[in-house]
Amino acid sequence: MEDQQEQLLNLSLAVVTDSDSNASISRKRKRRSTLTPSNSNHEGCEGKIFRLLQMREHVIKLDQKRKGVDEDGKGLHLIHLLLITATAVDQNNLGSALDSLTELYQSVSLNGDSVQRVVAYFADGLSARLLTRKSPFYEMIIKEPTTEEEFLAFTNLYRVSPYYQFAHFTANQVIIEAFEKEEENNNRALHIVDFDVSYGFQWPSLMQSLSEKANTANRISLRITGFGKSLDELQETETRLVSFSKGFRNLVFEFQGLLRGSKLINLRKKKNETVAVNLVFHLNTLNDCLKVSDTLKSAHSLSPSIVVLVEQEGSRSPRNFLSRFMESLHYFAAMFDSLDDCLPLDSSERLKIEKNHLGKEIKSMLNCGRDESNCARYEKMGRWKERMESNGFSGIQLSSKCLMQAKLLLKIRTHSCSRQFDGEKGGFRVFEKDDGRTISLGWQDRCLLTASAWCCL
Repeated sequence: MEDQQEQLLNLSLAVVTDSDSNASISRKRKRRSTLTPSNSNHEGCEGKIFRLLQMREHVIKLDQKRKGVDEDGKGLHLIHLLLITATAVDQNNLGSALDSLTELYQSVSLNGDSVQRVVAYFADGLSARLLTRKSPFYEMIIKEPTTEEEFLAFTNLYRVSPYYQFAHFTANQVIIEAFEKEEENNNRALHIVDFDVSYGFQWPSLMQSLSEKANTANRISLRITGFGKSLDELQETETRLVSFSKGFRNLVFEFQGLLRGSKLINLRKKKNETVAVNLVFHLNTLNDCLKVSDTLKSAHSLSPSIVVLVEQEGSRSPRNFLSRFMESLHYFAAMFDSLDDCLPLDSSERLKIEKNHLGKEIKSMLNCGRDESNCARYEKMGRWKERMESNGFSGIQLSSKCLMQAKLLLKIRTHSCSRQFDGEKGGFRVFEKDDGRTISLGWQDRCLLTASAWCCL
């Protein structure tokens, strides 16, 4: 915090001490070049941005306590002001955007209610969007969490919310049922190709379930081929999963890590093994329709017994900033509100989840590239269905066990919740759709995630 304040002071001095006229012109030109080109004709924008950043500093102080906006009827006004700001940013109206952002920062708080908190991160994303990546202000606002901070935030969210657990448990149940269906012919061998293994959090619960089906005389072989972002991530994931698997003597475990983007060449397959393809939170990371098709073609070439797809529900078109903004605002407002169901308002865990995970996603979404080509492709389930079917897959009905398991998870997670929604504890809901072919996790009436299962035609 002290380093940031010192940096702000240095930037302030650079703005207000241009006494030499020639040097002043040179410095003003240099500073204006850090703004988007279409905004370079605005006078005094540097000082406005500095004052805006000063207000922002007050927002991120941990001891700040502001009255919840919902308590005095200002929640809708805050959302309305945020939409006015987004429109001004989209239209490159710097003066109006800065005035609206200044008003926003006077009302939001990272320790306030869910409206204040989510608007604070959207305000940050809009502030950064006004600047180029060369601006020191941009780096200050968009600063990424460290790998350790990001991992801890993910871990905390995984532990306290049913969000990721719903996705993983549902996908695992589908995979286990596919394995059981072929158990007489698959030599008790299961091979999972995970296109985004990430931290490997999905697989310990699967190992536990498989172990309950096996014995020391008739062991089950589990092999995971996982794609990851880096060699370090893959190595850490392998170490974690191998260590966990050693607790099950009736399970033979093997992990093979591949860098994301690697071709599925020379993929070792055992005779008659059950092959499952895991597409949990992966297709949305592919910012190109061609990459999506290539991934699905690769999956189809494996002739898998089952393909599991889980994605966020949304329609965030990379070509339209305002529509993507509105859809994202609805989505993350539900996510922030749901955290109040999981953690107390003064929880330091909640602050870390919102800052280093959800807040990071929000700012990244708003600043994914001026040409919008690097944006994540969040789509409604109907759109993913079209993509799957056009690449040779057919949806299958999910079992009653999947639905029962999801409902049991919510019952456990809302056991200690004191909030009531429509006469029920907690606001999380499970929705069954498409004649039982999909199951969605929702917050109140807003769908957050949808899981589906597919087989090759």
